Amino acid sequence: MLVFGLISPHPPIIIPDIGKEYTKQVTSTIAALEHAATALGDSRPDRLIIISPHEDHGFEVPLYYVAPHVPARIEIERILVTEPSYEYYYELGCHRGAGIAASPERTAIVASGDLSHALKSENGYVFNPAGPVLDELIVRSVREHDDQALLTMDPATRKNGAECGLRSILFLLGAAANSTLKPRVLSYEGPFGVGYLVATLEPEPAP
Repeated sequence: MLVFGLISPHPPIIIPDIGKEYTKQVTSTIAALEHAATALGDSRPDRLIIISPHEDHGFEVPLYYVAPHVPARIEIERILVTEPSYEYYYELGCHRGAGIAASPERTAIVASGDLSHALKSENGYVFNPAGPVLDELIVRSVREHDDQALLTMDPATRKNGAECGLRSILFLLGAAANSTLKPRVLSYEGPFGVGYLVATLEPEPAP
């Protein structure tokens, strides 16, 4: 069964030993990840799936926050995004989600990825008006669990907004499509020109 979902940004700068003084500009992201990682651990997963568009930091940055809260020998499956199709990853998520739902094994999924890389003209990035539009759409769609809004997004917005993690997010949303997990946006910020979203899919609190 799927017990938890996490959308995590993956810039190395959010690791204190790497980001050092720059972490003062991403305090909301760090606090949200710490909270989400604790909640993920509380869901008692037997296995962890991490999907990312990048090797190395795409997996290791989320694990920096998650690993202290799960068993040291937990089974971890790493999925590297290699297909260009967004629909492919949503359908793959739906397929994997059906298998997870039918299994007694408790599974948590981490969707690793940043949002737009066009929020500001700095740090090597170039501002594009599509960047903020892209991020607003992704954040709203995640909050409302509106998978179709992401699948039918204007391709120009997606391209010009220079997204990074949308395929990872679609995989997670597909996997959770028929679950009872509810979305919760914990933080969003983009101080360095890149959008960082932290959100969870988790059970509703007991009444």
